[in-house]
Amino acid sequence: MVSAAITFFVIALVAFVLGATGIAGVSMEIGKTLLFVFLVLAIASYLISLFRGKSPKI
Repeated sequence: MVSAAITFFVIALVAFVLGATGIAGVSMEIGKTLLFVFLVLAIASYLISLFRGKSPKI
């Protein structure tokens, strides 16, 4: 999921440099949304493993 967010940020930067500000804005919003979802899921996973007493798998 993080790689998808990074991909959308790169697409946004390339589109901005090329002058396609509409595509850059949409791509940036998608990237921010994916990054936010990833962070929420990562924190939830950490808290669940903390409360269950099991160490996370590496």
